[in-house]
Amino acid sequence: MQSILPENLTALSRALPAPLYVVGGSVRDFLADLSPQSGVRDWDICAPVDTETLVSVAQKLGFNVKAVYKNTGTVKLQDTDGVDYEFSQFRSDEYVRGVHTPVATHFTTDIRLDALRRDFTANAVYFDVAANAFVDPLDGITAIREKRLTTVRDSSRVFGEDGLRLMRLARQAAQLGFTPDQACMQGAKKHANLILDISPERIYAELVSLLTADEKYGVENGHFHGLCILNETRVLDRLFPELTLGRGMEQRADFHKYDVLDHSLRAVLYAPKSVRLAALLHDVGKPFCKLRDGNSFAHPEEGANIASELLTKLKAPKRTVERVRALIALHMYDFDCKTRENKLRRFFVENLPYLDDLLALKQADFSACTDNRSPAPTCIKWQAILEKMHTTRAPMSLKELAVNGNDLLAMSVPPHEISQRLHALLLHAAVNPTDNQKTRLLKLVQHVK
Repeated sequence: MQSILPENLTALSRALPAPLYVVGGSVRDFLADLSPQSGVRDWDICAPVDTETLVSVAQKLGFNVKAVYKNTGTVKLQDTDGVDYEFSQFRSDEYVRGVHTPVATHFTTDIRLDALRRDFTANAVYFDVAANAFVDPLDGITAIREKRLTTVRDSSRVFGEDGLRLMRLARQAAQLGFTPDQACMQGAKKHANLILDISPERIYAELVSLLTADEKYGVENGHFHGLCILNETRVLDRLFPELTLGRGMEQRADFHKYDVLDHSLRAVLYAPKSVRLAALLHDVGKPFCKLRDGNSFAHPEEGANIASELLTKLKAPKRTVERVRALIALHMYDFDCKTRENKLRRFFVENLPYLDDLLALKQADFSACTDNRSPAPTCIKWQAILEKMHTTRAPMSLKELAVNGNDLLAMSVPPHEISQRLHALLLHAAVNPTDNQKTRLLKLVQHVK
């Protein structure tokens, strides 16, 4: 462990009047032989010393004290090399059921009490910097070696104290490739409703981290593993009840191997990170439509509306909501590969900002039906047409069109019609790329609207 410690941290440990410990993620990762692919480690440190002592010693060593929270004994620091640390005085916390923030904090010199305030034993292993020794009050090292998540105390109490731990359970299991033990899962199931006490912003942040969990340490399919835990604990039912209505809702056996919910989760498995949120919700309209109409014909449009409402409640960025909405609304377009090429060319131009992600979503949707990783027929068709458009230099955007607004003004086109005429010319040239010449387009401008 000493080999990865910043030199400034070692200097701080020597200057303090009590042992300084590294705890949490960086210790766990070292023991699990995991390295963040970003190269940036989280340095959580702690000691049985008060914030005044810590700040005084740290400042003498050149540390920048960025924030001090005396009520919780927390100090945020940055050393002279720009490395960030979060220090916590040894403490135990009291919670009101489900509330994420402790209602009372009691400072202590007992490392075991400090360990018991944490979530999982894998995160409660300490490294004494000066002594170069691990301290393991709750047998977390065994849990790490077994790639297991076990709560530090009775699981019902751990999850009953803080509803955010329900998301942290799924996210950490996803990132680390660890498996929660049976008691851990039972506690999470028992208190699944407490996720509703957590702020939407925190839930959304955890969800985004979970959907990209395979990238944290390179754990293959980690994101899918995390979603399966949210599903098994029924936390997913509280987050997206419209989606989990698809649990057990069978689909056409000649197209689908899985029910609506399992298919949605597997679409995330096969999706690149840019479309995983859309993949998760791409069929969220199916249960609604099947219950209302007896079929799922309208599910892209209804699903786009439902997904937009769900993500807005989670305070997702507006741009993300709009993009997910568009992808879901379009994901069934040309599903039977019967759309004519000219119509598709115009469709590509109209939806150019979404085109790459839409292709990725279509492929994920196809693969998730029967775990078929071969290219989706629609994607094969579309990519062939796109290649033809590229080869013939068919314009895809206004900047590739051979005329602009000034050219149309010179032709006495009314200013309020210029945007509409340019768009019409673009669609024409996308179908007829040889017409993308200035003289030809200026002749056509009077005939398009």
